[in-house]
Amino acid sequence: MKREIVAVIISMATLLAASVGTAHAQNSPAGAGIDAALRGAVERKDVPGVVALLIDRDRVLYQGAFGVSDVSTGRALTADALFRIASMTKAITSAAAMQLIEQGRFGLDDPVEKYLPEFANLKVIESFDAATGAYRLRPASKPPSVRHILTHTSGLGYPFTSAILRDFKPQPGETYPFGGPLLFDPGERWHYGTSTDVVGKLVEKVSGERLENYFRQHIFAPLRMPDTSYNVPQEKASRLVPAQQRAGERMDGDIVLQSPQPGLAIPEPIGGGGLASTANDYARFMRMLLNGGELEGTRVLKAETVTLMGQNNIGAVSVPALKTALPRSTDFSFIADGRDKWGLGFLITTDQVPGKRSPGSLSWGGINNTYFWVDPSRGIAGVILMQYLPFADAKALAVYDAFERGAYRLVSAER
Repeated sequence: MKREIVAVIISMATLLAASVGTAHAQNSPAGAGIDAALRGAVERKDVPGVVALLIDRDRVLYQGAFGVSDVSTGRALTADALFRIASMTKAITSAAAMQLIEQGRFGLDDPVEKYLPEFANLKVIESFDAATGAYRLRPASKPPSVRHILTHTSGLGYPFTSAILRDFKPQPGETYPFGGPLLFDPGERWHYGTSTDVVGKLVEKVSGERLENYFRQHIFAPLRMPDTSYNVPQEKASRLVPAQQRAGERMDGDIVLQSPQPGLAIPEPIGGGGLASTANDYARFMRMLLNGGELEGTRVLKAETVTLMGQNNIGAVSVPALKTALPRSTDFSFIADGRDKWGLGFLITTDQVPGKRSPGSLSWGGINNTYFWVDPSRGIAGVILMQYLPFADAKALAVYDAFERGAYRLVSAER
């Protein structure tokens, strides 16, 4: 009981200190500039609503919520709104895998098939005729390793990142784990796909726990992230932002509700997506990374593990700006084509763009236009949450860009 009381007091003191720091930054000209940029995007109807949060290693520097949560009712968007963060789940799944690697449960260069037998004897698409759907397969030159699935160099793709996988129809009796044959031999290229789903299965198999239970016990509870889960409790349903999308076949019209709406429960959670979270919760995960695996006295990862996750783990291979194969996504234009790298769970920025994040910053996003970045060099991180398709919508990316530039102006002014 005494321990619980002390924890509550520490938590309250931390929140008070953070709120004082936030108020100071929020009232600065740079903070007002971020307000104006985000509010302006809502007023122009570029986006229906946005929540943004900027932190350093110790405190919240900026937080804002603008617009509406639900375009059909006009319900106001609040700072504690729950968003489906989709592929922002991948960073958390990768952190879970690294915890198990720290414990010696498996190694980065172990073949995945050692733990997941269904991953043995994988085939690579040698040729594919787009007109007829005819294809020819061959055995992979080597088995994918744990490092391959953590870096999206396994050869797996998504139907929205590969026209071949979009149109691929297996012959009767053929089955392929995690979405289809490989697009290339493991380690040969980078291609965004279902690799982190495999990481999630690996975590479950090695730990003996279901993914949500593992996350809750080893990441969410230690970091005090009470609003992050695959299955949203009924009592929190009113805080969940509805799934929305731009209308029209090409998703270029007004933003409307998706129909049907996804449910609150996810029967089979996967490592590559599916979590719901808040800006505050995800910021605590980012602060852990900024602090070398520790947050407020609780260690989740070793410092050397966090360093390794943020290093180039794909060698001479580079990250290309992929073209979309489906209308629910647009082109991956936020990547420095052929220059960016990938760590163990994160895109690694290589270029220094004036007014933006430092080289070596870590980032990714989710298909519903949720994004984050972690800048170890400057000691700051930002998360910005919207909730509509298509992914990488030009207007959503413009809001993201405005927030990031405003964040660095604020940090420069504060320091």
